[in-house]
Amino acid sequence: MKNILRNPFVSILIFSTPIILIHWGIDSFFSIVTYYSFISIYAFHIISAFFVAGIIQWIHANYKDYAGFAFMGTSLFKMLAAILFLLPGFLSDDKPSFTNILNFFVPYFIYLVFEAIQVIKLINPKETN
Repeated sequence: MKNILRNPFVSILIFSTPIILIHWGIDSFFSIVTYYSFISIYAFHIISAFFVAGIIQWIHANYKDYAGFAFMGTSLFKMLAAILFLLPGFLSDDKPSFTNILNFFVPYFIYLVFEAIQVIKLINPKETN
């Protein structure tokens, strides 16, 4: 079981479940009307987390010293993808509200912190005595 949890893709799915449920509960409780669909927001976050984890794992397996640089590069790419994801809303006549922007960026930063922790664990494994 412990080996399964070390798989970053399984960790992302396990991490995503409570985040999605909490976010859905808050949106339902406050009756927030979303400009971007709830499913599309989390599809973006999960797919981008899989992308980041895959690239980091590949770089770490082949070039251990460059995993941190790969994380910074994929984070930049993820931010550009987030801008492209949000761009249609900003270019439309009915702009998304601040609440809708928060609906996207709060999970974005939660996933970013999760990815950073995963990369730190990968780069600095605990030494066993």
